[in-house]
Amino acid sequence: MSYYDLDAILTDAEKIPCTFELEVPELGYLDNNPSHPLKAGTAVGLPLWLAELLALATRQSASRSPDDPSSFVTLNIPAALSENVMAALKADPRAVPLRDQAHNFYGLGTRMLDLFDEPEICAILRKTFVTRAGDVALHGRKAGATDDMGSNVGGEFLRGLDEWERRLFRRAHEGAKGSKEWMESVKK
Repeated sequence: MSYYDLDAILTDAEKIPCTFELEVPELGYLDNNPSHPLKAGTAVGLPLWLAELLALATRQSASRSPDDPSSFVTLNIPAALSENVMAALKADPRAVPLRDQAHNFYGLGTRMLDLFDEPEICAILRKTFVTRAGDVALHGRKAGATDDMGSNVGGEFLRGLDEWERRLFRRAHEGAKGSKEWMESVKK
């Protein structure tokens, strides 16, 4: 990904639930308590980029041995990848509007899988993308068509797609459009 990739920037801005492992002075405003320090054990939502840095950074304390470093925060799985969402995706990947979970659902999943060893989530995300990709490509080829009532086919379908699927949709649409134009030029 490019440094200027908007999807990567938006994915990094997704809030991730974290639990602070130490008391931090002057950060009570993160817990809506500006006059007090942020207590150890407090759960807050931090942007992914910051949560990742704090979780991977290690701290040494006088009470710990140098061989036992701990991190500033503990990361938790975000709501977009919760057990309920994973169960719904296992049941029927097509029925879950991924954009309602996170605008960059697959990007968030990929980043979280870099941090967590969750083979089940990985398998579910892979199956979900493969299952939904066929539908996305089919709708992309039909894009621009209207039904019997005169409304645009696929408008409702597009609302539930995350950014990766929208890119696939655009490429399928452009491919179908390009092949149609080529066939018409060959006929002439």
